[in-house]
Amino acid sequence: MPTFSSYDGTTLAYHVEGSGPVLVCQPGGPGRAGVYLGDLGGLTRSYTVIRLDSRGTGDSAAPADPATYRMDALVRDLEALRAHLGLETMTLLGHSAGANVVTLYAAEHPGRVERLILLTGLVRAAGLTPIGMEEAYEARSAEPWYDAAVAAWTAWDALPEDASEAETHPLELAWAPFAYGRWDAAAAAHAAAGLNEFAAAARDGFFAGYTPDRDVITAKLAALAAPVLIIAGELDASPTPAAAAEAAKLFPSATVVTIAGSGHFPWLDNPVELAAALAR
Repeated sequence: MPTFSSYDGTTLAYHVEGSGPVLVCQPGGPGRAGVYLGDLGGLTRSYTVIRLDSRGTGDSAAPADPATYRMDALVRDLEALRAHLGLETMTLLGHSAGANVVTLYAAEHPGRVERLILLTGLVRAAGLTPIGMEEAYEARSAEPWYDAAVAAWTAWDALPEDASEAETHPLELAWAPFAYGRWDAAAAAHAAAGLNEFAAAARDGFFAGYTPDRDVITAKLAALAAPVLIIAGELDASPTPAAAAEAAKLFPSATVVTIAGSGHFPWLDNPVELAAALAR
């Protein structure tokens, strides 16, 4: 497992798989180890996929300063990784919360971005908010798991902030079907594994104290020359395809692709269509 020393001396790990053009992946969560990305539905057949474990997650060390968990600070880790890899430019993929990090990277280092891919990520870093979330949940009301998932969400929301994992984990699993296009054994296993893939400090520090300066960020993104691909899941509640269309307005050259039958993890729900979208 390769590692590198980031800008502040924190040792970060990354995982390399596949062959072909390099695709650098920033996991989401926030605070989730990159193992949940797997091979992104077989993308390692066409790309050299590099999955970074963000500081404090997976095989990466925790930083001395917890302020460096914040999403704008994580940009510096991506730049340190680029330098370590000896890449002049990178094709960057950010999934879910990771879309915030790669978007901020593109704003700060536009000349280092060959292509930007936002995979089912809501760009809160630029001040965007959810669109149509409740409607997306309601659209799945015919699913056999729907009533139990809604009840779990209500119970989860009512728990105190210091609730134990023994209290939260069963509710998280009961709610989890909303995140997938189809709730089958593979989805259930992926959701169950996820319960142990989060680092609390990295999760809690990701948004801590962050207030987007939308005018500054949008001005920088409006000047980005690199092509941008924004991928939404047809059934995803956040971001919905409508929210993805709003994100596209941040960039001068953005394409939005909606993956049919997919939730928040398109490489599980529809890997063929995801691969086709990235090949555009």
